[in-house]
Amino acid sequence: MTFGEKLKEARQNAKMSQEELSIKLNVSRSAVAKWETDKGLPDIQNLKSISSVLGVSIDYLLDDDTKLELSVIREKIDFSKHGKGRKKVIKDKIIREKYPDAEIFTLIAEEKLTKGEKFVDWIVFFLTPLINVFPFAKSLNNLDNEFYLVKLPHKFYIARVTKEFIESKEIQSHVVEEKLKKCSKFEIGNYKFMNCGPIIYA
Repeated sequence: MTFGEKLKEARQNAKMSQEELSIKLNVSRSAVAKWETDKGLPDIQNLKSISSVLGVSIDYLLDDDTKLELSVIREKIDFSKHGKGRKKVIKDKIIREKYPDAEIFTLIAEEKLTKGEKFVDWIVFFLTPLINVFPFAKSLNNLDNEFYLVKLPHKFYIARVTKEFIESKEIQSHVVEEKLKKCSKFEIGNYKFMNCGPIIYA
C-alpha cells in the first residue's frame, strides 16, 4: 500500500471526512486530498499530528511494506510438560493457557516471496512447470509452526507456537477487523494468513 492509501484507510477507520481531518491537522482539505492521492507528502510535524490523531505509527504510514506489528513478545516453553499427543492439539492447549480469556482462531500462514525470489521462481517454473522452488522451501520452514489470531478487548495478537517458544506480535486491531470483515484472508509483514475459525476446545 502507498502512503496515500494508508492515510485514506486510517482516516476512514477513524470515521473522519477529509474536511474533519484537515481541521484537526490545521491544514486545508485540498492538502489532505493531495496526500491521499500520493501527489505530495506531509512535513514531519504534520506526520506526527496524523500519527497522533489517527492512532497509526509514522513507520507504518511511510513504509511501503504493510508493517502492522506494534510489539513482539517471545517466551520459551517446555513442550514436554504438556504430555503426548498430536502437536497441533498440544499447541492449541499452550495458546489457550497463555490467553485464557481471549477468542483464538487458527491461521494458515504462507510466507510471502521477495521480488527477487518471485523472479527466480518464475524463471524456474517457466523452465520446469512442475516446480515452484521458493514456495515449497518456505513451506518447509514453517512445518514446526502453528499460527493463531488472538482477540482480546481492544487488542489483537498474531501468535506463533513452536516446540521451543511462543511468540506473540501485537497488531493494530482496527486494521485487522476491517480486513476480516471483507474476507478471511489478510497480510501482515512477510506473511499471508487465512483465518480457519476458532480453535476447538477439548
